[in-house]
Amino acid sequence: MKDRHSLKVLFNPTQEERLEREPLLAFSFYLSGKNNILLSLSDTIIEQLNEGFKDPRNLNINLIGEASTSFWFWSLGAYEVVRTISQAKDCFSTTFLDKINILKKQLSIVRMPSAKMEEQGRKKPVNSNRSPDDWNIESKDLLVGSPDNPLSARELIELYDQTLCSLTPSDVVKRHDESY
Repeated sequence: MKDRHSLKVLFNPTQEERLEREPLLAFSFYLSGKNNILLSLSDTIIEQLNEGFKDPRNLNINLIGEASTSFWFWSLGAYEVVRTISQAKDCFSTTFLDKINILKKQLSIVRMPSAKMEEQGRKKPVNSNRSPDDWNIESKDLLVGSPDNPLSARELIELYDQTLCSLTPSDVVKRHDESY
């Protein structure tokens, strides 16, 4: 019987079960879907890095390049999801907003040099004749953002995952459209 109930929850969950599994739905169906895409893309990037850096003597630069390109899109999307959440302050618990603000700051450090080609928080250009990222072969990682202050792509993906997955139904106080 327990297995049957598990299948029912999987294929025909109640609203409460859906929100328990995906609390961001209570804020915005649309944003929850974008978050799910980002989480899936995160898995793809990590798989590409693991496979691309598998043999340090024979790097798969095509996979590492795909991971780099995907990370650029991921960082833009992740920043926009987090910006939307932080902008709707009245809709979330202060505990969750504190976590989101930490994540937003880290994403900004990467997003500004990558998307706007400026140093974060300053009207100063980053070198535009540079590689999109640096590589840490030992860690199977991309070093992203400003060449002068790079961050680990893996650590940023992990922080996003931890932060968004820490959201509980009680952290969502009201829907997005109620924040205006």
